[in-house]
Amino acid sequence: MQNLSLKLDEAIFKETESLLKKFKIPRNRYINEALAFYNKIQKRKLLAKQLEIESKLVLNDSLDILSDFELFEDEY
Repeated sequence: MQNLSLKLDEAIFKETESLLKKFKIPRNRYINEALAFYNKIQKRKLLAKQLEIESKLVLNDSLDILSDFELFEDEY
């Protein structure tokens, strides 16, 4: 496990401390879970951006293939 020193805005710290008392969980556990959740969100954003880029790359090819299928369907 890594040690970490950080500075929090006073309002965030107070709100976090209040929640910790209510949930009765250690600050360390709470911060680990929060960062894990935030990391998942950021990974999804990166994946969505990559999907958008790749979708644009194949857009014309996909439209051409769709057109070909429509022609094939019309013939039969």
